[in-house]
Amino acid sequence: MPDTDTAAPKFKRVLLKLSGEALGFGGGKLGINLDETKHIAEQLARVAASGVQLAVVIGGGNLLRGAQFSAGDERIKPATADYMGMLATVMNGLALQDTLEAMGVETRLQSAVRMETVAEPYIRRRALRHLEKNRIVILAGGTGNPFVTTDTAAALRGTELQVNVLLKATKVDGVFNSDPAKNPYAEKFERLTFDQVIQKQLGVMDIGAFEMCRLAKLPILVFNYKQEGAIERAVAGHPIGTIVTG
Repeated sequence: MPDTDTAAPKFKRVLLKLSGEALGFGGGKLGINLDETKHIAEQLARVAASGVQLAVVIGGGNLLRGAQFSAGDERIKPATADYMGMLATVMNGLALQDTLEAMGVETRLQSAVRMETVAEPYIRRRALRHLEKNRIVILAGGTGNPFVTTDTAAALRGTELQVNVLLKATKVDGVFNSDPAKNPYAEKFERLTFDQVIQKQLGVMDIGAFEMCRLAKLPILVFNYKQEGAIERAVAGHPIGTIVTG
């Protein structure tokens, strides 16, 4: 359990972008890892308990990637493949929701793809009301449109919901000048501006999502969610990862 200073929130309202792989097994194995899901949920529960209004955009790559069905094969159209990926994000959202509610945390699952039997439709004003009531809002279904990523969904929802920061959870501790998995001498950036990211051609997010954050002046914090207590420390404003601002 983190100490009080570590858990003290810096931000009032945040959006956390979680890849589907954060709930998965890794190593190319598909599925939902209940232990990993519980580990993530425990951190989210503590963030919510600290009074932070928390929205989560979830990916679906641990279950299915739309590109795998459309690459080099015309039987499944790219748009259809992307919709299949959106459904995978709803499955992850359901797993995260039930895990959180088993801990006594109040949540709402909203989907940009309408499926009212399992999730509320995404309605901005309703999402804002849930956040004000300190419910964790899990946002699934991407943007509801093909040909854009869940990064774009995170940038869009973060802008709509007027969050203070977009937390992009990754497997590396921030933004580097080259791939740290391949280059042990890769340089990590502590702080960057949006213009520097463009000039240095750094892959913070896909270009559409990044441009949306730049125009909205929405800060992006890229950090390694695998580190113990990383989500809580990110919310508390501790110097982890890389912060991108205007």
